[in-house]
Amino acid sequence: MKQEIERKFLVTGDGWRKEAGAGISCRQGYMTVGPSNVTVRVRLLGEQGFLTIKGPTRGVSRSEMEYEISAADAEYMLAHFCSGGLVSKARYNLIHNGSRWEIDEFSGENAGLIVAEIELEQEDQPFEKPVWLGEEVSLDRRYTNAALARKPFKSW
Repeated sequence: MKQEIERKFLVTGDGWRKEAGAGISCRQGYMTVGPSNVTVRVRLLGEQGFLTIKGPTRGVSRSEMEYEISAADAEYMLAHFCSGGLVSKARYNLIHNGSRWEIDEFSGENAGLIVAEIELEQEDQPFEKPVWLGEEVSLDRRYTNAALARKPFKSW
């Protein structure tokens, strides 16, 4: 079982854009966000579909299992199985001083929100923060994609 250790930050300015490649369209929805804090997500990232199950979050860590599914299955699940709203964004990947960053530029009801994430091997692993990083929001649950599907950024 994979352990996801992730730190999340707001992005300030456009300095990251010169380091990023082309963005990939991403739509995702949630089938379960229950009292057990287990999340079941379906995602269409470009032309690839994924089904992901995430366990409860403890600090910046949580267990995660992800499976590739067909794009057609992902489209069907997004249309018929997901409760709450869908999250739409462009995802950019970039390497900054040896660290891989994913930057999500949200659209739709979450337009105006840009978040950068870094996955780590250990919770206390050091990394260099790019100048375009703003406030850390790793522990603020409002910034999880599941929360943004239920209560979009524009409604805050």
